[in-house]
Amino acid sequence: MGIWDKLQDELHRAGRAAQGAIDEGKLRIEIFRVRQLADKAAQALGYAVYRARAGNEDMDAAAWDRLAGTLREHEAEAKKLEEQLAQSTTSAPEQPAPAEPTAAAADGSAPNQDANPPAAGASGA
Repeated sequence: MGIWDKLQDELHRAGRAAQGAIDEGKLRIEIFRVRQLADKAAQALGYAVYRARAGNEDMDAAAWDRLAGTLREHEAEAKKLEEQLAQSTTSAPEQPAPAEPTAAAADGSAPNQDANPPAAGASGA
């Protein structure tokens, strides 16, 4: 039953890795969407400034506040999402850490076990 437990553990680990990749992809898409909104807000602000200057007039303070506020909100949201992404990518290497049995196997415990059966088979032949 040990092999089934190992198989189940590996399947769970693969599932967690796949779910982590899916979550990271969703987060990257959300960051992209928010950046697009920020770009549109910056574009609207730029057009408003251009129209005001082209007409030799000052830009309406209420319009400036509204457009600049929208841009600030989208930039703040993008920054927050990027921080979440950075945290999720730094925590991702910690997930393989529970795979200590394979790390212990690399220390020499499992290779000796793997080396013993072929040596026994070679002795018997």
